[in-house]
Amino acid sequence: MNREEWKEREKIYACWLCNFPDVGNRQLHKLSELCGGPEAVYMADKETWGQVLSPKQVESLARYTAAWKPEAEYRRMKAEGIRLVTVGDEEYPHRLRRIPDAPYYFFIRGKLPVEDAPAVAVIGARECSEYGRYVARTLGEALGRGGVTVISGMARGIDGISQGAALEVGGYSIGVLGSGVDICYPAQNRALYEKLIKSGTVLSTYPLGTKALPQNFPPRNRIVSGLADAVVVVEARVKSGTLITVDMALEQGREVYVVPGRVTDRLSDGCNRLVKQGADMVLSPESFLEEIWQLWETGKKGVTQKANSFLEPEQTAGLPKELAEICGVLDFTPKSPGEIRQLLSDRYSEKQIITGLMQLCMENMAIQVSPGHFCCKRR
Repeated sequence: MNREEWKEREKIYACWLCNFPDVGNRQLHKLSELCGGPEAVYMADKETWGQVLSPKQVESLARYTAAWKPEAEYRRMKAEGIRLVTVGDEEYPHRLRRIPDAPYYFFIRGKLPVEDAPAVAVIGARECSEYGRYVARTLGEALGRGGVTVISGMARGIDGISQGAALEVGGYSIGVLGSGVDICYPAQNRALYEKLIKSGTVLSTYPLGTKALPQNFPPRNRIVSGLADAVVVVEARVKSGTLITVDMALEQGREVYVVPGRVTDRLSDGCNRLVKQGADMVLSPESFLEEIWQLWETGKKGVTQKANSFLEPEQTAGLPKELAEICGVLDFTPKSPGEIRQLLSDRYSEKQIITGLMQLCMENMAIQVSPGHFCCKRR
């Protein structure tokens, strides 16, 4: 079995595992690590599952597995234009990989998330004012034309308006759902959902067929901010779900911007309070676009410098240049060969990087922590 065949087989069983509704994100990570991948989890016995899952979950998984036909369900998913991306895949977004409790998987329809451009989450009130509509539209258009990904939850109001505006001018947008990726919610945004599938991305960390339940949206919001470099709040009341996303963005180290509003406008109370607490302001779409590109370029340089300075020089002394450079970008966050290649500005082919990683593992300077992902091993 070659590598591509192995990856496809793993996807079949990842589809089985990720569609099981009664398991948490951390448990998925632990099961995969314990067994060595989704297929190994499928082949494991109840006793092995019981090392991670509760007795009730083990019995639920056994019943679910007995009724699930892995290859048939995987083919059906692909026929509907749905793909599954897990944390072990090279196409897993690097921004998302770095957030606390990174999701083990997500389902997508449309394109894979763009990695080589800034990304901004535009969020705000569902019942927005005409002013909020205008700002969301002009901001979405400016970001779309400027090559910046617009991320939001495809909700009514600010979210959907900004995403639709970005797509209308030929930009790119990601809609993160609080339901399964095969369910359009809200139903009135069906036209936006179809546009995202065609020209952007619809993404969800919930199993296929999951309904849009209230408890799904706070976890969804952390994915919205996790995929972005910065979050912009256009309108929000003081007690607003939008501000939950802001809190998550700050925990993830994202920049937060707000559009200030009139002091007599209750829809601007949340924004104005964030300004008082030190949030940056969006004074015009043009100036914000320039600032976000500067932020992204600075962040790229910072990540590379941080990676290159993780090991002390003496730890890589005596290594061939190629191995030393590969070793220099490793830290304790697992990275795929593709991510390492990006950090090294594509100076080496992926085959060279994989060979180098194997050599570093033999030298006890790196460790493979999951299929296709490596990190530094301190002595």
